[in-house]
Amino acid sequence: MNTFLAFYQAIGPALTLLVMATFLLAGTVKGVIGLGLPTVAMGMLGLAMLPAQAAALLIIPSAVTNLWQLAFGGHLSALLKRLWPMLLLTFLGTGLGALWLCMGGGPWVVRALGGALLAYALSGLFLPTFQVKPQTERWLGPLIGMVTGVMTSATGVFVIPAVPYLQALGLNRDQLVQALGLSFTVSTLALAAGLAWRGALGSGEINASLLSLVPALLGMWLGQVVRQRISAVLFKRVFFVGMALLGGHLLVSG
Repeated sequence: MNTFLAFYQAIGPALTLLVMATFLLAGTVKGVIGLGLPTVAMGMLGLAMLPAQAAALLIIPSAVTNLWQLAFGGHLSALLKRLWPMLLLTFLGTGLGALWLCMGGGPWVVRALGGALLAYALSGLFLPTFQVKPQTERWLGPLIGMVTGVMTSATGVFVIPAVPYLQALGLNRDQLVQALGLSFTVSTLALAAGLAWRGALGSGEINASLLSLVPALLGMWLGQVVRQRISAVLFKRVFFVGMALLGGHLLVSG
């Protein structure tokens, strides 16, 4: 048990409490709006630890919750046929980014994370939903995948520009939720591979990530309860404002 808890024993009770609270909040956000777990986790944990440590912690909660989201909807084969160029370039972009980008430390990494969060929040608050035409999708999808992969390897956040792009494809609600789960699953696996290649995903980090799954799943359950009681539009607006403030803080103080 001491080995299993070694990561949390090393970081101390205060940071352990922060990790548990962060994944509870991140799971709640995902339960309400269907996304946001890695974004909230990287943003909040980035205030107190290196991005590579935060990214290692989110691997299992992100993978499990995204696979759950991916499993339901009935559109998997059609989405794979349509999105495979973007997904392939996302994986490759993350791998290529891991060759020359280092999430392990340095102020620029924290500022890059802050910039990604701020861009994501501002796009959600102010940008209209674009429409991508089929002929544009053929070349734009792979480009979006490559940029998303590089952003993932640099910051651990894989919502920019993948989420706005998927929202612009004209998918219905069930298709969009499943497409997001598919994209996030590929990004999570690619991020895990990159961290393992850099030696930042050992048994201690995996055990710590497994324990963080508990508050994440509890948060998802709470989020589903909350979703029945408040407007998802209002919650999403509050979420984006919070991400903008958090991203701005990391960008300035990183």
